[in-house]
Amino acid sequence: MAAVSISRVSFEHHRTALGIGEASPRISWRFEGSSPNWTQSGYSLELSRQSQVQLFHYNSSDSILVPWPTVSLSSAESATVRVRAYGEGNQTDTPWSDPFTVETGLLAQEDWSGAVMIAADKETEQNAPHQPVLLRKEFSVGGGVKKARLYITADGLYEAWINGKRVGDHVLAPGWQSYKYRHEYNTYDVTDLLLAGDNAFGIHVGEGWYSGRLGYNGGVRNIWGDTLGAMALLVITSSNGTTTKIITDKSWSASTGALITSEIYNGENYDSRLVQHGWSAPKFTPNTTASWIGTKELETPYGQLAAPDGPPIRRVETVELKEVLTSPSNKTILDFGQNLVGWLKLNVAGPEGTTIKLVHVEVLQDGEIATRPLRNATQTDYVTLSGKGTETWEPTFTYHGFRFVEVDGWPDDTPLDSKSVTAIVVHSDLEETGSFECSNGLLNKLHENVRWSMKGNFMSIPTDCPQRDERLGWTGDAHAFSPAANFLMETSGFWRAWLKDFRSEQVNGVPPVVIPDVPAAGPPMATAIWGDAIVAVPWNLYHTSGDLALLKEQLVGAKAWIDEGIQRNEVGLWNTSTFQFGDWLDPKAPNDEPGDATTNSSYVADAYLIYVTGLVSQMSSELGLVDDKSHYAQSVADLTTAFWQAWPNGSINETQTGYVLPLYFDLYSSGAEANAAAGRLESIIAGNNYLVGTGFAGTHLLGLTLTKYNLSDAFYNMILQTAVPSWLYQVTMNATTTWERWDSMEPDGTLNPGEMTSFNHYAVGSVANWMHSTIGGLAPAEPGWKTAEIAPYPGGNLTSAKASYLSPYGLFKTDWTVDDTGFHVTVDIPPNANAEVTLPGSKKTLQLGSGSYKLSDPEFHY
Repeated sequence: MAAVSISRVSFEHHRTALGIGEASPRISWRFEGSSPNWTQSGYSLELSRQSQVQLFHYNSSDSILVPWPTVSLSSAESATVRVRAYGEGNQTDTPWSDPFTVETGLLAQEDWSGAVMIAADKETEQNAPHQPVLLRKEFSVGGGVKKARLYITADGLYEAWINGKRVGDHVLAPGWQSYKYRHEYNTYDVTDLLLAGDNAFGIHVGEGWYSGRLGYNGGVRNIWGDTLGAMALLVITSSNGTTTKIITDKSWSASTGALITSEIYNGENYDSRLVQHGWSAPKFTPNTTASWIGTKELETPYGQLAAPDGPPIRRVETVELKEVLTSPSNKTILDFGQNLVGWLKLNVAGPEGTTIKLVHVEVLQDGEIATRPLRNATQTDYVTLSGKGTETWEPTFTYHGFRFVEVDGWPDDTPLDSKSVTAIVVHSDLEETGSFECSNGLLNKLHENVRWSMKGNFMSIPTDCPQRDERLGWTGDAHAFSPAANFLMETSGFWRAWLKDFRSEQVNGVPPVVIPDVPAAGPPMATAIWGDAIVAVPWNLYHTSGDLALLKEQLVGAKAWIDEGIQRNEVGLWNTSTFQFGDWLDPKAPNDEPGDATTNSSYVADAYLIYVTGLVSQMSSELGLVDDKSHYAQSVADLTTAFWQAWPNGSINETQTGYVLPLYFDLYSSGAEANAAAGRLESIIAGNNYLVGTGFAGTHLLGLTLTKYNLSDAFYNMILQTAVPSWLYQVTMNATTTWERWDSMEPDGTLNPGEMTSFNHYAVGSVANWMHSTIGGLAPAEPGWKTAEIAPYPGGNLTSAKASYLSPYGLFKTDWTVDDTGFHVTVDIPPNANAEVTLPGSKKTLQLGSGSYKLSDPEFHY
């Protein structure tokens, strides 16, 4: 038995609480140890602030998001917190936790001390990519440096440098937001980069999402602005107590460097002969070919500036080169063995003027790179060498989705191998929380592929894909995948940021179908599932986090969608003349008509309308809004009656999705009706040889629905199929991520002829939610995981499985086996939490507190 201790203290949903936007951040702590039935009866907070130490005691079992105990923090103020928890009754108390520090960012406009957004004083490019710019300023610091903070953002993307050294480890910062509503800035501790005496501050700025081309069919440039800019405040406290502030203003100078262009879709053109060595160091002398000019002031987005809610994009891991291939046309192709998102890192030497061309793709066809799925994105980098020995290069303001890279122009001076080329994986640096493994290797690979697709598409926002001329925040995809995502990683801050933009972008209750909004997707369009995400994603997040504040933030937008946004007919259902995506990418939809599904799109929309109306009722209930709860509950009852009048018995929708929706959404009036429908669904599935018959509307609910009606064995039959359309078909075709289409690649290795043929889309990976909850047997029984539902159900002749989830309380784990003597499971429950454990054979349910348990069920057998 391990003693209970506190493993981590956190503030709001920040992994690192430097430069946060909350002046009174709520505090949480996570436990370790396996003491049986350990429950917290009270806690103490020790808060150190401005050399003062305060101690606070509370009689409470709460350990998640407890209130800040004293007066709010002021701008740029830090505090250090330790926590001690007390066990109930005779249970032992925890030791004091390690100290954890929180520091606010800049909480008001005046805190920026006059810093403004600046740009190079030149004409901006028209109808063309914007060349990245260099901005610099030299300054002096008197005395030693005690503390220094940098607050920075950009109209575009930035890299900051001080005295020739890179600031921080963020990439593609400050990420992508709906800039006209929310423009993030970042905070860095730069104390160790500054010197007494002469210093230099440099900022490199690229177009990124802010002014780069976005969208399909050629896209649109300059959506939020047409000029690259940066805004920064550097606050330096010297050891003698004086404070120096360096701000961006017109005293800075500007130039360009080795980056000719760097675009999100098209990649980077880099000429190392143009590097201005030492440009961010003091006493820099430009070479004779470089031109430095003045700067100008741009409109500064003071009203939109916001501290981040989620983690930044970082370099998270590397993938080694697996193989160097030669194509039938004698092209050199690098295979990294994994479809990933990021870029290459080169260590290469060659003659001056040598240009290396790198074309990134996800798949090969007939041994050659397949660029057609990229549409109007080229994903091509050009690197021109200086001829001055070995050079190290990575892209700066772009990223790619790829497994294969065609290389042209590689110099003879450097072998092309794993020492000279490495793949760098980048994504929003979310903490991994969920794991899954079972005795079936194909299912394990499927789960691994789901995780890789999440990593590749959680890129500041939840994108649909990471490679072609899209990479947009499609709301329907997020709707389907969010439950799986919330298990795999700690997503609370990530979703919180994106959901703020979701709400901001609503027009008369109607949100755009992509967030942030871009012209290529058209004006905000009322359509089910995609619009419904403004209700479902916050609800799914609340179910995982238990954070009522997040729910409250989004209730206004959810209600606006239900009350104003949906275009209704005379009985309150959807107006059937409206466009609907419906069961998008139904397996039987024509290649060139992905929305032409076998289930009527208006039927799908009406079913989802009842579902999300019910969610708003539940949201209102959780927030104590009794009148709203009753109002929306009555609306659900009225709409359900109207639904069956409009769609009697669902008779025109004899499809998998046609039955899944009313079953999962509880639209049937009696258990007998529902059970009959579930039986019909099972028959339809069996008649389809247990192959998938659902698109975006039904896929994420299919397994959950069958399990809800005690038909998990039927879904095991489905998930273990390897013919197309199925999940494991992709695995048998050597996929390393999940695909957009069930048949993005045909069995003969040719590509689906449809233009929507991505090999890295997470929507069908929503099946991981069922894998976690049914095979692994882990799900929250109540919002926030105070109580877990542990109910593994073996099937498909699996002999073992295990899953874990790092909850706000600590680690939940299941580890089960099946043998001739029955079902055996080890269950771990963290301190201050509990679980409802249901055994699969006897159906016996146990109420268990924290600790580790070994349970057996001899009544279960295959």
